[in-house]
Amino acid sequence: MASRPLTIVQMIPELHGGGVERGTIELSEELVLQGHRSIVISAGGPLVSQLDEHGAEHVQWNIRSKSPFSLRWVWPLRRFLNENKVDILHARSRIPGWIAYLCWKRMNVATRPHFVTTAHGLYSVNRYSEVMTRGERVIAISETVSNYLQDNYPRINAATITTIPRGIDPADFPRHFQPSQQWLQAWFEEFPQLVGRPTISLIGRLTRLKGHLDLIKIVDELRKDIPDLQALIVGGVDPRRAQYAEGLHAEVKRRNLEKNIVFAGQRSEIREIYAVSNVVLSLTSDPPEAFGRTTVEALTMGVPVVGYDHGGTGEILRSIFPAGLVAAGNIQLVAQRIQSMIEDDVCVPDEHQYLKTNMLADTLSVYEELAAERTIQRSNRLVPHKPTASGRGTLIGSAVLAR
Repeated sequence: MASRPLTIVQMIPELHGGGVERGTIELSEELVLQGHRSIVISAGGPLVSQLDEHGAEHVQWNIRSKSPFSLRWVWPLRRFLNENKVDILHARSRIPGWIAYLCWKRMNVATRPHFVTTAHGLYSVNRYSEVMTRGERVIAISETVSNYLQDNYPRINAATITTIPRGIDPADFPRHFQPSQQWLQAWFEEFPQLVGRPTISLIGRLTRLKGHLDLIKIVDELRKDIPDLQALIVGGVDPRRAQYAEGLHAEVKRRNLEKNIVFAGQRSEIREIYAVSNVVLSLTSDPPEAFGRTTVEALTMGVPVVGYDHGGTGEILRSIFPAGLVAAGNIQLVAQRIQSMIEDDVCVPDEHQYLKTNMLADTLSVYEELAAERTIQRSNRLVPHKPTASGRGTLIGSAVLAR
């Protein structure tokens, strides 16, 4: 526990949806609950209102643009950190990371805040991404990310890395959750082909990495044994990748799977979709998932997950539900696992370590340890020297103490 309230600044490009943004809000709320001062610097977005609701502060600066002009915020940030006596400066993305780092490294070492970064992904290996390894502490969101940083950035000091997996609140994904009758009625009116049929789901934006083409092959493999199988593709179309989405529809048509595959589009009711699914899939290819939030959420609700054995998804499944592990790209084995899980009752363990409470407590521990180090350093500067031969001592730092 910190001996005094801390002032913590988190820097993030913007506050729209997404796991990084949700994690920023969750941590901010916990900081306020623990009596600390929470400040978030971002370009803004709908989630700013949540900061207001729990008593945090938001500073709106345009720190999201991948342009050299973003570095103009280095000098205002330095002034802001000094004026607000900030204890911890925490960068959660690369552009904010560069602004924070260039500001921080030229500040007075004795008084500047501690610098923390969180590596949320398997970044491209280059100088631009390397800034996320420059923190005094580097938080990796999974062992996968920790290993990736050490394998690809030889200059990083492994001792600075702290692995803190992302976590969820089980209250948000209750075990054996049942959607309301109103929701079910609306859902089956929209998708009547799903009524009473075994359903598998793949949830994620329509990008090539998420494995939609593998899903189509899996359904093609399964339909001879489970002819009424339905596969849900849940995710919005990225305007920059519209051609890919069109290609998915064309492949479904080419294989004559229109009656077996449903494109549900972008949906907000993910918990309900887990509940109406017999199996959830995680088929992300290369690079793999850095963490695998969908896997944790579904397993928490007791819904089995079949996923590729690499990256964060493999890490989570090995820990919670090894029966769902399949070598990446092994379409036949995925199909077999799905069939057995649909035909037999599968028990998913009801406890795991991927909890929001763990994530928040571990992150606060990093802050508090750094703050304690600073307190010890300052105290050491005030410790008297041993008496000299004349019997008189010299108080180091007395001038600082007097100020």
